[in-house]
Amino acid sequence: ASVVDVGSGAGLPGIPLAIARPDVMVVLVESLLRRSVFLSEVVAELDLSDRVEVVRSRSEDFRGSFDVVVARAVAPLTRLIGWTKHLFLPDGQLLALKGASAADEVEAAAGLLGELGLVADVHPVRAAANLEETFVVRVRSVSRETHVVN
Repeated sequence: ASVVDVGSGAGLPGIPLAIARPDVMVVLVESLLRRSVFLSEVVAELDLSDRVEVVRSRSEDFRGSFDVVVARAVAPLTRLIGWTKHLFLPDGQLLALKGASAADEVEAAAGLLGELGLVADVHPVRAAANLEETFVVRVRSVSRETHVVN
């Protein structure tokens, strides 16, 4: 499986994912030089260079095809979809970590989702007490959603 973490920043969630799933190839996309240098140092220090690549680029300018696109604290869902739709394979998906505004962002993106043939669903994530509510918004193609295996 292949994963791209857009707007990777400090490497979350891409680096922990690479550690937890050594069978997954992860690309960390970060536009800022300072952060991309930091990510390269962390990847080298953790000896992940064989399965984690750091790319300095804006997500909308980066090219590739991935099973999963992940994003945390990057942009509102409408913008995020526009910046990343070209990155996930036809049967791939976008997993966006969001706060309490997740359902509102999905509603605001409804027109764009329909236009692009995508569907989105919101999944609550259990977090430690006293932390802000966290949700995973999963975006994928309608054809994948309606595919039935006999």
